[in-house]
Amino acid sequence: MDLTIPRIIMWQVLVGTVLTAVLLGVFGKVAGYSAMLGSLAAVIPNAFLALRLIAPRRDPGAEALIRAAWIGEIGKLALTVLIFTLVFTLVRPLSAAALFAGFIATQLVTFSGLLMRSKQETDTSNTNGS
Repeated sequence: MDLTIPRIIMWQVLVGTVLTAVLLGVFGKVAGYSAMLGSLAAVIPNAFLALRLIAPRRDPGAEALIRAAWIGEIGKLALTVLIFTLVFTLVRPLSAAALFAGFIATQLVTFSGLLMRSKQETDTSNTNGS
């Protein structure tokens, strides 16, 4: 089983936690919980998409995987909108800068994880006699 997706989610949680702790220590409580909420606005939808992609399916074909990816992406988008709507309507006071810093930092982990996977695949293909 490929562990790339669970590792990316784990790193997203870790980055969000570290950023929350740093902003809490430097800028105070509002920045801390705002960063945490921003991080959760990225992690929860990404975890939903990840579960859609790695969950076992009755039909193991490519068409079923594409359908799962579409449903996962639509659900991810809907969850992201829902979380941001709830945060902006229910949380007072809120630091928008810290909220978006948490969201963006957590989302960037996805790209770094995919880049690491790409590098691992390149390294593996080079050691297999290429």
